[in-house]
Parts: sequence; structure tokens; C-alpha cells
Amino acid sequence: MATSVLDARGLKCPQPTLKITVMAVKMKPGDILEVMADCPTFEKDVRDWCLRAKKTLLWIKEEGTAKKAQIQF
Repeated sequence: MATSVLDARGLKCPQPTLKITVMAVKMKPGDILEVMADCPTFEKDVRDWCLRAKKTLLWIKEEGTAKKAQIQF
């Protein structure tokens, strides 16, 4: 089980979720992707992405001016 980090700060939506989709093909079951983004709709977008992709959103929290989320594959 590996943890990967994706820094999507500075990207405007929907780019952070598009980057998550690109990373998803490299992830194995049980792997965790930690994503940080600062676009205003990131929290809603990542929740929607997880529902559509049937992945588990472990948590999402604010960190400074950005939000950080962990997705389990």
C-alpha cells in the first residue's frame, strides 16, 4: 500500500480533478492519494469524483488557504 501526493494548488477547477483522474490509473487497490488544491470548488469536486469513481474519501481538511484530501483506491 503506497501513498502518493498530488499538489494541485494554483490550478483552477476542473484541473485538480482531471489530475486525480490521470493519477488514478497508476494507483493500486488500497493505495492512498493525498491531494492539495486551493480552487474554491475543490471540496465539492473531489467528493463528486469519489462517488463517481467509487473510491473512498478518507478525509478532507483545510490547510492554510488550501484544502487537503485523502482518497483510498
